[in-house]
Amino acid sequence: MSGPSPSGGARITDKRQLVEYLEAGCKPASQWRIGTEHEKFVFRRDDLSPAPYAGPRGIEAMLKGLERFGWREVVEDGKLIALTGQSGSVTLEPGGQFELSGAPLDTIHQTCAEVTEHLHQVRAVSEELGLGLLGMGFQPKARREDIDWMPKGRYAIMHRHMPRVGSLGLDMMLRTCTVQVNLDFASEADMVRKFRMSLALQPVAVALFAASPFTEGKPNGFQSFRAHIWTDTDPHRTGLLPFVFEPGMGFERYVDYLLDVPMYFVYRDGKYIDAAGQSFRDFLVGRLPALMGETPTLTDWADHLTTAFPEVRLKQFLEMRGADAGPWRRLCALPALWAGLFYDAEALDAACDLVKGWTPEEREGLRREVPRAGLRTPFRAGTLRDVALKMVEIAAAGLKRRQRLDAKGRDESVFLEPLFEIARSGRTPADELLADYAGRWHGSVDPIFTEQAY
Repeated sequence: MSGPSPSGGARITDKRQLVEYLEAGCKPASQWRIGTEHEKFVFRRDDLSPAPYAGPRGIEAMLKGLERFGWREVVEDGKLIALTGQSGSVTLEPGGQFELSGAPLDTIHQTCAEVTEHLHQVRAVSEELGLGLLGMGFQPKARREDIDWMPKGRYAIMHRHMPRVGSLGLDMMLRTCTVQVNLDFASEADMVRKFRMSLALQPVAVALFAASPFTEGKPNGFQSFRAHIWTDTDPHRTGLLPFVFEPGMGFERYVDYLLDVPMYFVYRDGKYIDAAGQSFRDFLVGRLPALMGETPTLTDWADHLTTAFPEVRLKQFLEMRGADAGPWRRLCALPALWAGLFYDAEALDAACDLVKGWTPEEREGLRREVPRAGLRTPFRAGTLRDVALKMVEIAAAGLKRRQRLDAKGRDESVFLEPLFEIARSGRTPADELLADYAGRWHGSVDPIFTEQAY
């Protein structure tokens, strides 16, 4: 999640400004980039407990240790809560999950090199502190009460608000990790095509990356418990956004949706003001109860955009949000999968054809069933595995046609090999974890903290 925004920006006087803010994301294909974000759990290696914020073996110490690599501190209310640098930022999720928000880069080779360098840095610091880093979709061992809340103002507001609107929102905040990619569009029409295609295929990505089958040390009955959590977090700001598939979809329609997403906060003078449940529409006309008489700025609008959590999120780019976090090789596979579909015209056409004709009931059925059944989810005449294999094949062909080569002459499709293995075998990462739990791990999740660690 985002760090604090600087107060300010142009004052909003007309809804058209909100639409234009999104329209400003349109770019020619020559300027399309790939921005990868990934989270990981930080744990103490001696007892596998989640690292707290404070103390010599805590999250704050991790952040301070990374400063040797040129990262600069971001402080909120006297607390170190993030780092910035030339290659993006390091931020904290509510439960101390470490997130790299990478720079917009031209190729998967570059973004994978960025991920690798980041992992080298955090591993160097974590080993000195006796900490470890784990890539999974859900914390496999810790309870909610075992996890320290990070000292960020927006998280305190969300902590209070989440139980009012869903039963699993606090689990989303404290015990989940994801990997996502941010990708560009050329025009409003291009955005709509990509939005529709990626929303429809998001449950397929959930299945391919499913890696959260344990809760508090035991199997939980899910392939991706993380994905299930999003079905009971907050119905006002999550889901597959049926309106995206309706006639008239465009930037203005998304603005209308965002205006009806309840607010969390307003950021003023270094402080978060609690506006949970209040309306941005009221804010536009100076009637926001939390800040009566004041109207919003474009910075307030940018902040509000970050408080909606659909499966695909529109800002000045599109965010793919469906995948569980995982080990290094799958971190590179996620941006490769979506860039292959987004950034080659033939692949985009094929992906759109793949989902053409899917009904709203089928799309919602996949969102509901995939967290539990994964690639074995029945779909039309077969299973979701059939769709997944076709999706990966289309992406690989798109990456091959992109012809972005590394120093060894390899194109970006090399990063899809882990997904081909999963789709061809039908065995998800969750299946492998459950087999190990029942077999060589003898009913314990503890080996995960060694075998799945970075």
